[in-house]
Amino acid sequence: MKSTFVRPGILPRIDALRRRRTALNTSNKRNVYCDNAEFLVYHWSGKSETFAPATGEQASDHRINIGDHSCRVDNGQPYPFTAEMPSKKHGLKLDAGNWAEDYHFFITHSPAVVEPGDMIVGDFHWQLDEARFFRYPDEVHALGHEARKLGAGGISFTHTCPDLSIGLALGWGGLLAKARRNRQKFEQFGNLESADYLRASEKVAQGIISFIRSHADRAAGLAATETDLENRAIYEQVAEVCGNIAEQPPKTLHEAIQWIQFYQIAERMHGHGNGYGRLDLLLQPFYEADIAAGRTTREDARNLVAELFLRYGSYMSLGGRNRELHDATSETSWVCLEAFDMVGGYNHLGVMWHADIDPAFWRYACDVVGRHGAGCPTLLNYEIFRASELRSGYPEADAWNVSYSGCQWYCSPGNEYSDHDVNCLVLIQPMQRAMDLAIEQDAADFEAFWKIYDLEVNRTADALRDFKNATYLWQPKVWPEMVTSFCAHGPIEKGRDITDSHAVNNNFTSVNVLAVPNVADSIYALQQLVFEKKKYPLREVRDAVNRDWEGQEAMRQEFLNQPKFGNDHDGVDAMTVRISEHIREVLESRRNNKGFCFRPSLFQYMGHTYAGPMLGATPDGRKRWEPVAHGMNPMHGRNRQGMASTIRSFCKLDFTKYQGGSLQIELQPTFFPKVQPRGDLVMPFATSFFQMGGVQINLNVLALEKLKTAMAHPELPESQEILVKVTGYSSHFVVMDRRFQEEFIQRVNYQNL
Repeated sequence: MKSTFVRPGILPRIDALRRRRTALNTSNKRNVYCDNAEFLVYHWSGKSETFAPATGEQASDHRINIGDHSCRVDNGQPYPFTAEMPSKKHGLKLDAGNWAEDYHFFITHSPAVVEPGDMIVGDFHWQLDEARFFRYPDEVHALGHEARKLGAGGISFTHTCPDLSIGLALGWGGLLAKARRNRQKFEQFGNLESADYLRASEKVAQGIISFIRSHADRAAGLAATETDLENRAIYEQVAEVCGNIAEQPPKTLHEAIQWIQFYQIAERMHGHGNGYGRLDLLLQPFYEADIAAGRTTREDARNLVAELFLRYGSYMSLGGRNRELHDATSETSWVCLEAFDMVGGYNHLGVMWHADIDPAFWRYACDVVGRHGAGCPTLLNYEIFRASELRSGYPEADAWNVSYSGCQWYCSPGNEYSDHDVNCLVLIQPMQRAMDLAIEQDAADFEAFWKIYDLEVNRTADALRDFKNATYLWQPKVWPEMVTSFCAHGPIEKGRDITDSHAVNNNFTSVNVLAVPNVADSIYALQQLVFEKKKYPLREVRDAVNRDWEGQEAMRQEFLNQPKFGNDHDGVDAMTVRISEHIREVLESRRNNKGFCFRPSLFQYMGHTYAGPMLGATPDGRKRWEPVAHGMNPMHGRNRQGMASTIRSFCKLDFTKYQGGSLQIELQPTFFPKVQPRGDLVMPFATSFFQMGGVQINLNVLALEKLKTAMAHPELPESQEILVKVTGYSSHFVVMDRRFQEEFIQRVNYQNL
């Protein structure tokens, strides 16, 4: 379809909501914290002995602020959650019934939030893991410590994608009835374990229904006392919509968007980090029906979607292909993208390119990301997504519906529980052990060193496998994900939580691999200077690295000035491919106890910022205090041959074999000619990158001097407006931890092609 788009103006009501969101974000009302640096690096902390950021007790005052996020809102409610949880009153048990009793109590004691001017309502102030104790048995922790020692970790917690079309079709009353029917079937045949799980699920659904009704009651009460006619009409409409969808499936676009908002709240309360699928496909039948019936206009629909974006910064996608593999772009796709363009911010929206995408829509997406300059929408390669899932063993019937669902990962809504983005393998550690062992064994040449490295990577992978498998045995009992299970294909029918074995079709384990570029640069330098040219004995290099290169600056400079990944140098790029392929082969050869392989993701959330001091210096010339590379992006400042060379190095990897690997780009505004729209450059660049096999682009357009000013003067209004795509998530720059800010500034290095 051709665009009739005119960049939308913003209604005063929507603008007031946008300004309220910004005020919450920049006043530390929506900050997200992590317990400690170890948790950032390994996704598990041996210090606090916890697998989640909270354990049912008030968190430490020394947590790391990773930035703000449109999720939980600190809006004057007491913290922590003060009501006495049933498990604290009557005792904690590791079973679905005990968990569901806590969840029901938790959500029904959460306040109904209806703010003036809102037509899409609902917020939440706490997560269940801050009120219910969350800890795995001691035998799991012992394996966690062993994995951590060897360079691996993980938490097994959310990071999947439910299929909201299930809930939109049935409503909460229909989902409750579905659970009840299946529970009665299992009771009839004596399967008491499945019956007990579904009885617990019924209690969860009843709690959510009660929570939605409380919003209808709250809005009706506000309407009864409101004197302003416009505000009263909004409250009355909100009360009607919430009342309609408490049990019944949504019938209008407004009801569908509100249903999605409540689902996100209900699910986010028990976990964090899920994606929510392809928004345009989910809303398309409601939009088309409303337009046909004259119930809405394109402008009204755009405003409702904009409110959804203002309320919750969830991972959703637009574009891609339909079931017949034709272009899925629709008028609803345009409405959703226009809504983001209108309100901006950091909703984690992605646009999925493919070879047949509507060129006008793709041009508009590239224009939006260039103008806003804050990494949203994320630009994504649907062709790689689908091919990667098919290669992993996905059935065709599931793979077409693949959706961007998190920082760098993707899955088919409702068909996968693959533990994305919360497992890590720190590749530097097996490399360091390989250096020590190669010295002990007097390795004669590079291939002898490589064999030792291979064994150490395999040791780490074995430890990770054993740790994860022990976790999976307990996960459905320790922390079932019942809200997610309602909108998945299989769990309710089978009476098994989505976290349990064989509840859904696909149960891979995805593993973030930290510091691949550093390891590639290091091993290539060792190959050249130690084994080929024999300029330095390996022992001398190891000792210099262990001393943080102290007294060996000349040696460090020689290692630092060896060719580095990101400059289109065939030698080091080939080493990068070899190391990436090796870790893929190692992980794919392991199976979890659900019967699926481990998959590598060439990405790491934010651990690269804090990992340096933990891991020490490395043979690539990096000093201990420096961060390590972000994902598969070249180490900061090493890609000196320009962006085109970086792209050529990047695309020598076959990303269909990996579960994500985003290209992070920070451009100075001077990169773009002033007389030309930024989208005119972004579109051909992104298209070429995807045609070369790239999978994801996170594009920031930022003036380095403005970032430095914001660090020095965060109180300035212009400083508080700066948004950045940090890694897979976005944040206001001024609220991030200082070290995150410093590391981010080191990346801003492209002033021209």
